[in-house]
Amino acid sequence: MMKKQNVRTLSLILCMFSYLLVGAAVFDALESASESSRRRVLEQRRADMKRSYRFSERDYREIERVVLQAEPHRAGTQWKFAGSFYFAITVITTIGYGHAAPGTDAGKVFCMFYAVLGIPLTLVMFQSLGERMNTFVRCLLRRAKRCLGFRRVHVSMENMVLVGFLSCVGMLCAGAFAFSHFEGWSFFHAYYYCFITLTTIGFGDFVALQKQGDLQEKTSYVAFSFMYILVGLTVIGAFLNLVVLRFLTMNTEDERRDAQERASLKRDWALHEEEEEDEDEEEGGERRRRRDQPHQPHLPAAGGARGGGEGEEEEMEMEMGGSSSQRRQQRWRHLQAGSSLGSLCSCVVCYRPGLRCDSPGREHRHSVCYYNSVSYRIQGCSPGSGGGDQRTGGLSSPGSSLSPGHSLGEFPRLRRKSV
Repeated sequence: MMKKQNVRTLSLILCMFSYLLVGAAVFDALESASESSRRRVLEQRRADMKRSYRFSERDYREIERVVLQAEPHRAGTQWKFAGSFYFAITVITTIGYGHAAPGTDAGKVFCMFYAVLGIPLTLVMFQSLGERMNTFVRCLLRRAKRCLGFRRVHVSMENMVLVGFLSCVGMLCAGAFAFSHFEGWSFFHAYYYCFITLTTIGFGDFVALQKQGDLQEKTSYVAFSFMYILVGLTVIGAFLNLVVLRFLTMNTEDERRDAQERASLKRDWALHEEEEEDEDEEEGGERRRRRDQPHQPHLPAAGGARGGGEGEEEEMEMEMGGSSSQRRQQRWRHLQAGSSLGSLCSCVVCYRPGLRCDSPGREHRHSVCYYNSVSYRIQGCSPGSGGGDQRTGGLSSPGSSLSPGHSLGEFPRLRRKSV
């Protein structure tokens, strides 16, 4: 049987590929026609410029390369401290606008080592800040509920998710208002830039601080941009830590739960085996004790049918073969309690209709009604006990196993008495 973790992982893989296929189909439908149209317009404009300024294809490619290389320098000197700090933020937060990149081999090597150490540190830092922020928000909500007179001040997961979602939307809206003012973008484009930045996608089609001299001249705007990116990533990290990371740890929780279930099953199986061994030992002991007892002869009934004594022995043997010694002991006690041996007649003649019992005790009615047979031994009895002769004194009840024609003299030391 496939584990739950494997089923979940396979389901996630299928969902991801399905999501990719859906996204590809939607983007193809939305962007393909527009791309073709824009490409035709650009080709037309390039042809017009070549005719107007008499550029060759080689001259045009050279101008294009110069324009592209000059693009990052529109904001001023890119690799001063402010620009380098901006670039370092985009590296360790994995935003990667692409508006600037190291030009030297030494700078590229240092960028790789810097990212290897900085990215894990940044992720851990934002996760820890997110946890602290969630704890702080939970305390604020609890106090707010207490101040508002709520009977239950417990903060549920739904409350935290709602607050986190509203915090993310508020952060995006605040950044959209600010960047639409400073950059001259529309609110939609500014909101789009904030979303792409705080989700660390970083396409680079919209990048703040890229106007002429912004990095060196607008210090307050530079500080605001840096703080907005760091604080916004903290808020997004808190929300992701609250929602997404719970799903990321489900496999670990399931594995731990499965290990506990396996350990519990092993313990239960060991206890079951021990109980079975104990029951087998008790049953073996009962069988040995039964086998060691002297063999009692089975006496046939007067009418040729099997008597109650033999049926009782079979019942007792069935009880001895039970799986529970406690149940077997309870049945024996119940059987012994219902026998009432003390009130029974001690002679065998009283079972014969028409004869009088001379033994002491209560007076017996000699009717042809017999009780369930309980067989036991009487040691040292004489054949003539009870006033009967030796030949007829051995008459038995219909439930006994002594057939007519046999005298008790044949069994001088052992006699079965059925009641």
